[in-house]
This record gives sequence, structure tokens and C-alpha cells, in this order.
Amino acid sequence: MFAAVIFDWDGIVVDSSAHHERSWEVLAARRGLPLPADHFKRGFGKKNNVIIPGLGWATEDSAVGELAREKEEIYRALVREHGIEPLPGVRELLVALDAGQIPAAIGSSTERANLDLLLDLMDLRRFFTVIVSGEEVEHGKPDPSIFLLAARRLGIAPRDCLVLEDALVGIEAAKRAGMPVLAVATTHPVSELGSADAAVESLLGTTPGHLQALVPGNNS
Repeated sequence: MFAAVIFDWDGIVVDSSAHHERSWEVLAARRGLPLPADHFKRGFGKKNNVIIPGLGWATEDSAVGELAREKEEIYRALVREHGIEPLPGVRELLVALDAGQIPAAIGSSTERANLDLLLDLMDLRRFFTVIVSGEEVEHGKPDPSIFLLAARRLGIAPRDCLVLEDALVGIEAAKRAGMPVLAVATTHPVSELGSADAAVESLLGTTPGHLQALVPGNNS
């Protein structure tokens, strides 16, 4: 049995893709910057300090940091204005893990300020023993650092941590960390998630027992 579950954030706990995509659009319009039609798909799951140079907006650390901060401020304003709810099945799964004394962690490229805001808005903070955000590691996914740091803080071996992911770079990061991974088809169809140990359409109706049945062991 896995000893802990590490949740990615966007696409696993919440689907804030519309808020994030809109925040990039608002920033681009405000700054008069070009924004390719497929920008969001290209940058999905990556840190802002990778996305912004990739868009050709800036390369200097100070300029990249300024744009990243403004983008996330816009995002948080949109969340406060429009609200947000956890994805179907997430709250129930967290309650079941808590009842089974299986610790849960967050391992996300998302900024800590974003995580803090949404955790409080959705009343989910009490379920997570450990929270690792993007600014705590030098390299974002597909580098495994985020997941390895979460495991270290949990005090649990990586091979005993089950990762829940929706992004291809996140699945790669989990596998590189030596962790079994269950993919959720929030942003990619199940047919594109073959690199994970297993994949489901959503977490609706998922229990700890279902997780164990889907990913009975690890392949590390």
C-alpha cells in the first residue's frame, strides 16, 4: 500500500485553466506583448520563468520576475472575482485519505500565494500535511525536485508516494522521482497518458482502495 499521496494542483485539485489562460491574455494586452494562439497548451505545467522567455517577452531575470508577479496578481484577482471549486471527487478523496491516516501533500509549480488563496477559499488546507510550491525548487517539472522535496518533508520514501498528475511534464517528473503515478484526464485524453502507471477520466468516486487497485505497485 502506498504510504502517502502527492497531489499536483492545477488539473488535479482544481481546474483553474480558464483563470490562468485569461490572466496571460490580460497581461499581454496590458503590456502590448504578443501571445500565440497555442501559448497555454505550450506552457502548461511549466514555471513562469520558463514560459515567459519561451514567449519571447523577456530573458533578464528581473524582467521575467516582474512579468511573472504581475501575471499571478491578475490570476488571484480573477479567482477572487469569479470564485473556484475543487474538481469532482477531490474533497471526498481527501476526507477518505484523512480517515485512513494516509498523509496528503501538494507538489505543484504553482506559486505559494496562489495555493494559499485557493486552499483557504475552498477550505482544504487541513487535509495537506506538506505543501511544496514552485518557488521552493530551482527547476520545475519535468525535473523531479518538487516531488522529491515533498517526499522528504513527508518523511516517506519516494517509491511509497503515489502521485496524482494531469500534465505530461508532471508525469515525467514523477517517474523520474521513482514514484508511481496515476494520471487524470483533465487536460489530456486518457489515450495520451500512457506514460503514467494508470489513468482515469476523473477522481469522482475514487477511494484510497481504488487508488491502490489502479496502481498496485511501483515500477522504479
